This record gives sequence, structure tokens and C-alpha cells, in this order.
Amino acid sequence: MKLKVIDINNKPKGEIELDDTTFNDIFGRPVRKDILARVVNWQLAKRRSGNHKTKEIGDVSGTTKKPYSQKGTGRARQGSLRSPQFRGGATIFGPVVRSHAHDLPKKVRALGLKTALSAKAKEGKLIVLDGVGSDSKTKDVVKKFEALGWKSVLLIEGPAVTEGFARAARNIPHVDVLPQQGANVYDILRRDTLVLTKDAVQHLVERLK
Repeated sequence: MKLKVIDINNKPKGEIELDDTTFNDIFGRPVRKDILARVVNWQLAKRRSGNHKTKEIGDVSGTTKKPYSQKGTGRARQGSLRSPQFRGGATIFGPVVRSHAHDLPKKVRALGLKTALSAKAKEGKLIVLDGVGSDSKTKDVVKKFEALGWKSVLLIEGPAVTEGFARAARNIPHVDVLPQQGANVYDILRRDTLVLTKDAVQHLVERLK
């Protein structure tokens, strides 16, 4: 199977040839929404700060004295004014500071990335780029993206991003630039078009074999 390659000016720059097995394994898988959902939930759970907190009875400031006698008042017995039934009292079973991260098998993570790449390929929204060029002006990058019809783009380069291009692109709304090791399911799905450089394709194939 072959992937067509273009340059940043939308001119053809040859093809990348992959054997059928590799292509079908990485770019030709059936789209499994259940796998994509599992991986996205795993990613977003890791990002949560988990710093939500309500006051338990030990956190509420106030006296520890018993409000009134246990018997003889005709009222319900009470042991503390910091109890949840009183205004300003504790919250029972409220959220506490914790990590929301959970485990996900490496095989499922790899399958999720392959499925996301395959989904973009099936939609015709996977572009292979010869290189990003050396533009360091945001306005120049915007013009080229407009000419290509790219409005919402994730661009994945090789092991390192091109510094000048990345600096110019980060000022453009709905455009992300990542190195190949940063390729992930959430960012691929949140952008309309996925653009891979030739280096990115080579490294992703090696990574996902």
C-alpha cells in the first residue's frame, strides 16, 4: 500500500510504500469506538488534578464541647456543633483529594492509537507531508494552511519539532504541533485533520509494529 506525500505548498512529493500487513495493522483497522472511548477516558482521567475537597468533621473549626445535656431537654441528643446537620458543619462522604488515574493495558493503548490513525485514514483526513519548511512567521503559516483548507489540524513531526514552525503555529487557533512520541488518541480525535511528516510515519510504524 502507498501513502501519497505532498509538500507544504500542496505539490506532490512522491509516495511512501508500506507492505500490506503493516498498512492494514496501523492505518487500515476497523474503527472501534469502544477502544477509542477507553483510551480517551484514561488520558483525561490522568489529567485531572483531583484537588477537590470538602471539610470532614475533623477539618471544621469549632468547639468540641457537647452542646447541651444528653437527657432532660426534650431535644434530640447532640454530640458536636460541627456535625453535618448544623449550619457550617461537616460534609459526609464528600470528595477528597485523590488521583483519578487508572491503569490501562499497553496493548489497549497501542490499539487505540492504531484505531485513531485508521479512523483518520478512512475519513480521508490523514495527510502525509514531506516537511514543514522553515517558516517562522505566523501569517505565512496561516496562508499556507488556508490554501490547503486546514482549519483544525494536528501536525505530528519526527523525534523533534521544527522550532521556528512550531513557534509560529502555536499562535494559530485549533492548530497543534507535536513530536511523534507525543502522538495520542485524544489530540488526534479533537482535530479535524491529521498531518504526519514522513519522519513521523516512519517512527510511528516502528513504534506500533
